[in-house]
Amino acid sequence: MKIAVDAMGGDHAPEEIIKGALIAAEASPDVQIILVGQKEHMQKFLSGSLPKNISLYEASEVIAMDEHPANAVRKKKDSSIVVATRLVKQGEADAVVSAGSTGAQMAAALLGLGRIKGIERPAIATILPTPEGGKLILDVGANMDATPEQLCQYGLMGSIYAAKILGISNPRVGLLNVGGEEGKGNDLTQKAYPLLKASPVNFIGNVEGRDVPYGRSDVVVCEGFTGNILLKTAEGLAGVLFQQIKEKITSNVVRKLGALAVKPGLKEIAQMMDYAEYGGAPLLGVNGISIICHGSSKAKAITNAIRVAQECVQVRLIEQIRDDLPR
Repeated sequence: MKIAVDAMGGDHAPEEIIKGALIAAEASPDVQIILVGQKEHMQKFLSGSLPKNISLYEASEVIAMDEHPANAVRKKKDSSIVVATRLVKQGEADAVVSAGSTGAQMAAALLGLGRIKGIERPAIATILPTPEGGKLILDVGANMDATPEQLCQYGLMGSIYAAKILGISNPRVGLLNVGGEEGKGNDLTQKAYPLLKASPVNFIGNVEGRDVPYGRSDVVVCEGFTGNILLKTAEGLAGVLFQQIKEKITSNVVRKLGALAVKPGLKEIAQMMDYAEYGGAPLLGVNGISIICHGSSKAKAITNAIRVAQECVQVRLIEQIRDDLPR
């Protein structure tokens, strides 16, 4: 198995990307990791001889976060994300991992890999931590708008991913809405409901925003605009709560003593809520494995993203989606 890693993408590239790749290489010696980027910059963070399962692949250009994604992908054909995606297209790598511009990665995947036949638009599927374990939300930003048919396709792809990667048997698929009743919602959700109901997934109906953190649905389906707001609101709320807890339980000596007793539990909760534990989010619907990482990803997140890429390849995720679409 070969995983192409965009070493130049992300807020902490290439140092943290390389650190994460080195950890992943040690953990999985049978997996070949290809670091794609400007060799001159990458070698600054590599000392001694490279592990046998890590290689460098030159890409002379970098796409910045503020560049127009589609234009940049077309103009910078030797950029790290375009080259890494091309390796997958040419069969020289089985998956690509990047923490760079999400728009550029999506454009590179669409232009370089194309869509799986039958899928109109890809979706970014990310995991939200809940007391019931990680649950999948899609789309969280690939497409700001969607049709009812596309939401139904998201439900199918999400169900396959939840079963094969998250190990959830017969995953429950819910449609994010403003109410639980079948007739609730806007025109999009009202039309998507009967399509999901008639599909082969385990559709449980509408789920409200307050249901999502409790894990009442294993797969939450929505268009990218709503999904992105949901995800970032959850991230912000978790950050504020932990900040407030830390301030309040350390505000005086007595509370500091009590804090020692609850510190292990708080650490466990913090770990559960840490996006780095889940690594990256797959771009489902493109004809190849493309894992999108948080822009601020450090070594731990990159290591786990490479693990996610490995799992997707091992279960033949693309073939699973392709085979299930006719149903």
